[in-house]
Amino acid sequence: MNFFSIMGNSFGCSASGERLVSAARDGDIQEAKALLEYNRRLAKYSTFGVRNSPLHYSAAQGHHEIVSLLLESGADINLRNYRGQTALMQAGQHGHWKVVLTLMLFEANIHRADYLNGGTALHLAALNGHSRCIRLLLADYIPSTADCWDLLSKGSNDNGSISEFDGSALREFIDRPADGGITALHMAALNGHVESVQLLLDLGASVNEITVEDGTTIDLIGESSFYLN
Repeated sequence: MNFFSIMGNSFGCSASGERLVSAARDGDIQEAKALLEYNRRLAKYSTFGVRNSPLHYSAAQGHHEIVSLLLESGADINLRNYRGQTALMQAGQHGHWKVVLTLMLFEANIHRADYLNGGTALHLAALNGHSRCIRLLLADYIPSTADCWDLLSKGSNDNGSISEFDGSALREFIDRPADGGITALHMAALNGHVESVQLLLDLGASVNEITVEDGTTIDLIGESSFYLN
């Protein structure tokens, strides 16, 4: 294969990758299927510079069927863009709970934090008051028992009665600080999301976590648009 043939294949892949990005962003499931049938490796494509993949775009726009298609085609579920954000973080930030559910079923890593300020998918969901997404992100920590939520909301310390429940692990995850000491509870409270605040408190979020007064903290709590690029 000569140089010009290699370059042609490279440009062809790039063009098809951009078409898949557009289909993922616009919710065009038929176009996405056709492109992936032509070349399944396109599921691993990412844009130049910002390094967003088709999975990032479909997750951010709430196109859960395309998210499933991409994952089934081999997309990297935990791929980070230039800011360190995963598809799960973007879905949580925009409140697309069906996408969050799909990603959770495919075992997305809920502990990944972005490079710029250490925020996780939980921080982003709390920032915008997406309570359903918060519940889904915490699902692995909550046992499937009929009275579990009642026991937790009442602050029961009798965790031994709930099979395989690790209350300390749940609280550790909920209270995980981003840079500046910002927790999910801080994010929800500072942005006036009462339902999310109550949910986090019911699940044991600490009201005693202290933030650090520095530039990073100001970025996190004062400029919600910082997350929406």
